[in-house]
Amino acid sequence: MKIVALIPARFASTRFEGKPLAKIMGKPMIQHVWEGVSKSAVISEIIVATEDKRVFDAVINFGGNAVMTKDTHASGTDRIIEASENLDADIILNIQGDEPLVNNEIIDALIEPFKEDENIVFTSVKTPIYSFEEFMDINSVKVVTDNSDYGIYFSRSPIPFDRNRYDLKFNLIDNNISKLEDKNNKESKKPFGFKHLGFYGYRKDFLRTFGLLPPSYLEQKEMLEQLRAIENGYKIKVRTVGISTIPVDIPADIKKVESYLLKLYN
Repeated sequence: MKIVALIPARFASTRFEGKPLAKIMGKPMIQHVWEGVSKSAVISEIIVATEDKRVFDAVINFGGNAVMTKDTHASGTDRIIEASENLDADIILNIQGDEPLVNNEIIDALIEPFKEDENIVFTSVKTPIYSFEEFMDINSVKVVTDNSDYGIYFSRSPIPFDRNRYDLKFNLIDNNISKLEDKNNKESKKPFGFKHLGFYGYRKDFLRTFGLLPPSYLEQKEMLEQLRAIENGYKIKVRTVGISTIPVDIPADIKKVESYLLKLYN
């Protein structure tokens, strides 16, 4: 099974122009993503897909591989579909270029389902949410899955609604349960829900099929393109991982990543 990781990296980000080249502890963010993916022993090839020559050059300069794509793509998935057209691969991983903390646990969770079941065509990952504030945050995408870890629904809303933990206005019935940030509490506390992490795996043939599907109703309501697959009857295997990541959406997120890395290294 040949596995290729594609990293879509858009320079012209609306909220953070030049994001792939933003420095994190002295290195461009795209290099951190590349290095995180490169630690996996099962990935045959890593390619950054970008619309900007500056990102392309930066990747080549640190020894990576990159391809130029159109600058008209509406999403990172569209970008990797173009980049994957002529690739010799069985499995394509979509590793977002703004995820500098990607690691082997995430990559393995994306890949293992394909090895276990030839009928699986689409994978992703989730992690428990122990913070009520994060559970309520519309920028934190939530997912509910069935007993076999297939995605039922993805939403920016707080799902599932636990009638025993908060009232109909989402006021906590017991305010003490909002204070669950301490790692020592996590094993004994029930998570509010599960956060969807924006990493994906596809069988190459399915990725081509997915790209031909028109944007769906729920996808456009939630602005979550994985809903396009669910609305068209495709299943997404969503494995649980024990860690979360810190995606870089705005400049202020850089300091969050650096703080995390400093604690990790120290």
